[in-house]
Amino acid sequence: MFTRFCAAVSKLSLMLAVVGLIAVILCVQWQVIGRYIFNDTPTWAENLALLLVLFVTAFGLAVGVRDAGHIGLESLVMLLPDQWQRRVELLIHALVAVFGVLMVQSGWLWAHAKWGEKKPMLPVPDGIDYVPVVIAGVLIVLFSIEHIVAILRGQTVEPAWN
Repeated sequence: MFTRFCAAVSKLSLMLAVVGLIAVILCVQWQVIGRYIFNDTPTWAENLALLLVLFVTAFGLAVGVRDAGHIGLESLVMLLPDQWQRRVELLIHALVAVFGVLMVQSGWLWAHAKWGEKKPMLPVPDGIDYVPVVIAGVLIVLFSIEHIVAILRGQTVEPAWN
């Protein structure tokens, strides 16, 4: 059940990343059309595109962690005896989870510190730039726990989009 939940969250994250990427393209296109056709550059378009890139990156990063697409030393791990391979894989996923926890903590602190300020070109708080860090951190912890549980059960985590 936990694996199905993580797969659904991963699939939703991937879909949100794709929608965000399409929105980035539309923002940039609108900026180009405004500049060259209407001779009136929309000032909000670039800032919105930059904000959307943060969210796209956060969701894509989390999906990459679940699908084990992050940087690893698999060739080195494969040279170890079987019992050590399992231990090292557990250590890797535990360290990735710790990194996710640090992302949540620091992202939350920065979002909270900057929430009172407003973005100059968008009607949103400046702290919203750090919300994707918190989201990615929570998802990374969730998916790392899924990997740890799967390793302890002798299973593997299959990508949600298969």
